[in-house]
Amino acid sequence: MLALADCNNFYASCERVFQPRLEGKPVVVLSNNDGCIIARSNEAKNIGLKMGQPIFQAKQLVEQHQVSVFSSNFTLYGDMSKRVMSTIRKEVKDMEIYSIDEAFLDFSGEGAVLEKGIALKNKVLQHTGIPISIGIAPTKTLCKVAAYIAKKHTSTGVFTLDNQALITRALKWFPVEEIWGVGRQNAKRLQRVGIKTAFDLCQADDSWIKRNLSIVGLRMVKELRGEPCIPLESQKARRKNICTSRSFGKEVVELSELKEAVSTFTANCALKLRQEKSCAKRITVFILTNRFKPQAKQYKGFTSIVLDTPTNDNMELVGKALEALEKIYRADCCYKKAGVIVGDLVPEKLQQLSLFDKIDRKKQRSVMQSIDYINQRIGRDKVRLAVQGQQRRWKLKQEKRSPSYSTSIEEALKVML
Repeated sequence: MLALADCNNFYASCERVFQPRLEGKPVVVLSNNDGCIIARSNEAKNIGLKMGQPIFQAKQLVEQHQVSVFSSNFTLYGDMSKRVMSTIRKEVKDMEIYSIDEAFLDFSGEGAVLEKGIALKNKVLQHTGIPISIGIAPTKTLCKVAAYIAKKHTSTGVFTLDNQALITRALKWFPVEEIWGVGRQNAKRLQRVGIKTAFDLCQADDSWIKRNLSIVGLRMVKELRGEPCIPLESQKARRKNICTSRSFGKEVVELSELKEAVSTFTANCALKLRQEKSCAKRITVFILTNRFKPQAKQYKGFTSIVLDTPTNDNMELVGKALEALEKIYRADCCYKKAGVIVGDLVPEKLQQLSLFDKIDRKKQRSVMQSIDYINQRIGRDKVRLAVQGQQRRWKLKQEKRSPSYSTSIEEALKVML
């Protein structure tokens, strides 16, 4: 048997851990630059606040129901995710971290799986303060169905699909648009031909499913039928590319400010490369104007540079990123967003040097290791390249960000005796 542990309203729950007064009250978390709602507590859902809704459109509801509104604090959410996953890992044989708030678990060999799930749920809540739901079933896709039921239709927060009669009953009720991997467009297509539930989809012919939903869709349907097709992946697959992009808190015109942003994004990509022990062969930079201002001049700048030697060094990558930026920059535009993508990744151990490479790679790695160590000990970006700047007037608008309680000693929760 497998299980899916899914944190309930994760971002909102993280805010509640350090502010217990918010328990039972509506809470929402906003996207970058405080634009749209990206997380809601159950209370916020019940009063009619929608996922993706611009916050200015919800102003009346927010004021009427005294909704607590927070800017996104991904440093806090990432750390809380690590705590949840660490707690779970100690209780299971194997696990696959699927996203920041979800993990598939190996429950094979467990006798009373329902009791195991309830005990695990209670332990995570006790150790981290984060409520989770657990769905238990023979396949990953059925685990998704069970977790959906556990979250919305049980008092324990744990649900098991452990016999065919129960699975059939659940699939006859389960909406096709809620199936893991179906997607909005596929759901509309399926509904047009009369397939409205997961059970309806399971009754369809395999060749028709493959033709309309591809081989991936066929695997999904076989999993719904109880045939395991998607294995548990305990080892995280190496990424093919890494992207860091942000919308600016204010529109940027000057090249110097764009250089600050692009070099900072590049340094973030380089850090992720080193953490994964990868090197990048290609770097891409893009800059965008504000598409929500049609009256303003619109422009999308995009270019790539191929490196002679794959690298994860800040100085090399930032140098190439700035070179790319200067190729696409136009002084007559106001920019709202920029981003950096590093691609063609290879394992660090398989780094192939160029014939004319003159860089002391050993010394270079030592410098980066020292910088990473210092930043890990005293704070992110405390040691950085001068071009990354100090003022960063372009940074995200986060007017309602909560403190990073668990990762910054200056922002740690204070208890008055």
